[in-house]
Order: sequence, then C-alpha cells, then structure tokens
Amino acid sequence: MRILGIDPGLRITGFGVIDHVDRRLVYISSGCVTTTGTALPQRLKVILDGLDEIIREQSPEQVAIEQVFVNINPQSTLLLGQARGAAICAAVQHELSVAEYTALQIKQAVVGNGHAHKEQVQEMVMRLLELTGRPRPDAADALACAICHAHSSTSRFSDSLTPQTSRLRRGRRS
Repeated sequence: MRILGIDPGLRITGFGVIDHVDRRLVYISSGCVTTTGTALPQRLKVILDGLDEIIREQSPEQVAIEQVFVNINPQSTLLLGQARGAAICAAVQHELSVAEYTALQIKQAVVGNGHAHKEQVQEMVMRLLELTGRPRPDAADALACAICHAHSSTSRFSDSLTPQTSRLRRGRRS
C-alpha cells in the first residue's frame, strides 16, 4: 500500500510518501510545497496544485493528514484549517480516502511518546525508513503521519491509533 502523509501548513506543507509492504516501511519520496506572497487564495491554490502534482506522480492509494490543533491564536488556527482543507481537496479530487490523526497519535506511533519533540520525530523517521540524512521538519512530520497510518492498519496498533472519525451529537463528541 502506498501512503501519502501530509503535514498541512499555510507557508510550508510537508509531504511524505512511503510504501507499506509486508509490515515493512519503504521510503519513496518527501519534500515541501512552499507558498509565497500574502494572498490567501493564491497560497491555497499553490497547496492544491502542488499536492495534485505529487499525487499524479506518486500514485498513492491512501492519504493521511495531521489534524489541526487549536492554539492560542484562533486566527492562525482558522488559516491552518484552510490549508488543511486545500490538502484534503487535492486527495478527494483523486478519489483517495483520507485518514486524520492528531499530533499526539502520530508521535505515539512513531516515537512511542505522544509529547515527543520535533527532533525526536525526525530521528525516528530516519531510523524507521533507513534514511541517510535527516529530513526537513515539515517533511519529517508528513512521513511520520504516513508511518502512523501504516501502523494503524496493522493489528498491533489498530486499537490505539484508529483515525479520528468522531461525530458531534448534541454538542458532544461520540
């Protein structure tokens, strides 16, 4: 199974492509879609077009994306959510399923500690994928998201790392 992991960002959107074959993880590609300028619609178009091109070139079967966390600045959260929406649209245009994971789930799957630092994630991504160099932080986060998805599809991780599919019922998550 080929998995595209996405770490959404308005300025830098990381991507990572891995193959999950017989419980082995194989590195295929990674990098970043970088936007410039200040106009939000143009930035979203760059993200959409960039990921569309990656999907066409790499032919993933599934997509995993990091969920947006709510931070101190609600405006930043809203903008990040729009970048995430552009990334999801790129996948959906190609009729790919999209699994969503929290940063805590991703770090738990890759490092074994949901509160790991970025450097720890980078180091474990290097080890798990047998890379010769450390990927950029955004690409490493995207690869970690893909690894998390690969692990969630195996029985030993499936209970604790199922993708977020909760629904709102009367204002509460179910």
